[in-house]
Order: sequence, then structure tokens, then C-alpha cells
Amino acid sequence: MSQTVARAIDIIGFVSRTPRSLTEVAERTGVHKSTALRLLQTLEEAGFVRKDAAGRYAMGFQLIAYGQLALDQVEARSLARPALQELAERHGHTVHLGELVGDRVVYIDKIDGKGSVAMGSRIGLPAQIHTAGVAKAIVAFQAPAAQERILGQVTFERFTDTTHTDRAALAEDLRLTRARGWAEDDGEHEAYINCVAVPVFDARGKVTHAISVTALSAVAPLPELRTHLDEFRSAAQRISTKLGWKGNTP
Repeated sequence: MSQTVARAIDIIGFVSRTPRSLTEVAERTGVHKSTALRLLQTLEEAGFVRKDAAGRYAMGFQLIAYGQLALDQVEARSLARPALQELAERHGHTVHLGELVGDRVVYIDKIDGKGSVAMGSRIGLPAQIHTAGVAKAIVAFQAPAAQERILGQVTFERFTDTTHTDRAALAEDLRLTRARGWAEDDGEHEAYINCVAVPVFDARGKVTHAISVTALSAVAPLPELRTHLDEFRSAAQRISTKLGWKGNTP
């Protein structure tokens, strides 16, 4: 990849997470400030970055527009949206749709619940394989070789007391997930949040997506979420059918 293009891509990702100063961008890319400024000015002209009131560089609005166009082209997202909305409205919890993209699970849709507590998940960002229910619900149903490849990239960073911090623990969780037909996140990334997730099958009978229902553990702990599993599975079944699946989900 062209070094200039690679640096521009890195800058876009860097400033998209939080606004950055020129100095921070120069240090990140390892170039002189004048070179960093030229790159930023080019990206700014294209609408990929913008300056905020403090003079720092942030994600540009053109990227938001392109991102929405990309999301609109994701067929599964549009097919799943009615079922996700129904679950969110009925239960008041946050609902996610994840998709297997290469060796990552990416959030492709999210409908916020009624609560005002922010969650770390964002549409377009990858889910943590070792903590996110939606990721575990997908990875658990992959072929052994694919699962090994995916697990080989997990860093097992500890976020809470319940985070899986080694491969053996995660592998056992995935085995249990596949056996019972659903995944759980027991406060593994954010201690005050838990979720259950169920797989979605495509026309080939492969698990390419999953949906999760996420709630504050103080509002709806795991035992309560489990009582609605039949309804969550029914929603996943409807999405699977729209994707061409002819069988029955576990």
C-alpha cells in the first residue's frame, strides 16, 4: 500500500475515536508536523476530517455520509431491522446485530434501549471476541479451522472480574454456547451490563450473523433475560428465513 495512503487511513481512524491535535497526529504517523498538516488539509478538503472549535481534528461529516451508504448496502441489516426494532420496543433493552467479516465480528446495527447509559458498542466497530455475546454466538458455530484462526487473534485483555483471560476458558464458553444454542455476556466487558445472544443462519446453513439483547444488569440480570430466549430465538429465526435459511435454529 502507498505510504501516503496508509498514513491517511491511519489518520482517519486515529481522529475518528477522539479529536486530536496536529502534534498528536504527527507523533502517531511518525512524520514532521508540516507533512502531517498537508495530509490533514487534504483530508479536510475531501470532508474526511474536520476541525473542531478547539482547533483539533475530528472525523469529517463526509465519512458519516459514506458510512451510512455502506450500511444501507448491507442486506442483512435491512432485512433484520424490523425484528430488531420489535425486540427493542417490546423489552426496552439495546439490541445489536453482528456480522462475521473475515475473522472479525462487526456491529452492523444497533437499536438503543430506553436507558441513558452509554455502551461501548458502535455500528461499524468490531466486537470483542472474548466478551461480546454477539461475537461468541457467531464464533461458536464456525468450523474448527476458522474458529482456531479467530481465537488466535484474541488478546484476552481483562476488562472486568468476569472477563475470559485465556483461550481455554473462552473455548469452553464457546463449546457451551454451541451446545445450548445461545451466548451470554456476564458483565465481561462492562461490569454493569449483561446480554444474551442467539445465532442467525444464512441460506447455506452457516452462522454469519447474530443478534443480542443487552441490558443493565440492575434492570434485567441474566436470569431475567434468559426467560425471553424463546422470543429472541424466534426473532433470529425470522431473520434467518429472510436470509434464505430453510431449517430450524437450535
